[in-house]
Amino acid sequence: MTASAIITLIIYLMVAAIMIGIGISQLRSSSPVGFYSGEKPPKEDELTDVQAWNKKHGMMWLVYGIMILFSYIAGYIIGDSILCLIPFCVGVILPLFVMIWYHQKLIRTYL
Repeated sequence: MTASAIITLIIYLMVAAIMIGIGISQLRSSSPVGFYSGEKPPKEDELTDVQAWNKKHGMMWLVYGIMILFSYIAGYIIGDSILCLIPFCVGVILPLFVMIWYHQKLIRTYL
């Protein structure tokens, strides 16, 4: 394993750990959670089901953290070529847009 692969692995692990940590904290929260730090979470009386809201948001962040890890593995298998950008885009960037869409769906469902 090259030095650049080790550094990349460490970065991916740190980012994935943060996302998984967000997911776990949202799963354990008893009060409504926000989607990201710039958004104020809804109040309990605004939601129809706080536990389902938190669970779905928490699972979304857990899955995102796991996808980040898998994107590193796929990129590592592909090797040092321009093709290693494909797992990065599919595992790191594309899920952000899916998460935003899913969050909007949850707003329509629970607010």
